[in-house]
Amino acid sequence: MLGQQFYHETMRNIIVAFGTLFNNIHLVRKNNSGAVTQTMKVPLAYGPKQKWLTRLDADADLASKVAITLPRLGFEIQNLAYDPARKLNRVQKFRKVKSATDKSNKLDHQYMPVPYNLDIELYAMAKQSDDALQIVEQILPYFQPDYTLTINDMADMGIKRDVPIVLNSVNYEDSYRGDYGDRRAIIYTLGFTSKFYLYGPVTSSKVIKTVQVDQYTDIETAAPKREQRYTVTPNPVSADADDDFGFSETTSFFQDAKEFDSSTGTDKTTTNDWWIFYGF
Repeated sequence: MLGQQFYHETMRNIIVAFGTLFNNIHLVRKNNSGAVTQTMKVPLAYGPKQKWLTRLDADADLASKVAITLPRLGFEIQNLAYDPARKLNRVQKFRKVKSATDKSNKLDHQYMPVPYNLDIELYAMAKQSDDALQIVEQILPYFQPDYTLTINDMADMGIKRDVPIVLNSVNYEDSYRGDYGDRRAIIYTLGFTSKFYLYGPVTSSKVIKTVQVDQYTDIETAAPKREQRYTVTPNPVSADADDDFGFSETTSFFQDAKEFDSSTGTDKTTTNDWWIFYGF
């Protein structure tokens, strides 16, 4: 089981999609008369909150051009946990025939995915209370309490899935402390849970284009005689599994003591089985 290399980038796609939700938030600053004095797009980055706070504390010069810029948004993974409530039937499979341009006659199949919950925290950091409130107010109305994204889960298998992003909590923190030389950081922490699925490896097998059944009687004898051969093929034979096709059925009758050899494609001396099934 283990040892087969595969990587579908499922978690990476979830993280990228989550960040995309918040990468176009803007805020507006006005003067006392209500005129707009500044508009800006809030920067977004992946990283832990404590690293930003350390950067703020390490740069006490408020006029320094290399100080971290506020307001800004950041997010990071907090936890990954199995979700038994969304468990699927483990023996069912997804199946997909390779494209018509692929002449290998292969059928890709994959077992049902495994449900997981990914906990992510989003940080809205600002040095002015109004900036922080603008950011939070542009986010919260869209989560009631979830927002659903459509993710291209498995492009090779043609699987798309709706992934709910659930808002669990909103916490407020004001890190202003100490003397007047310290930088202030108002932080809103929004806790989210992404309900997604992880997929196993994709395996390939040949597509069965012909099914043949030989039926026998008198199985107690050393050389039973085959009585009937039933053959089914798709119509047309070139059809793929996802095409609109029918079946061609053929019944043949025999009075000899031979059986079909699938390795050579010919009839040979009999076996003691009552019926034999071939798929190729």
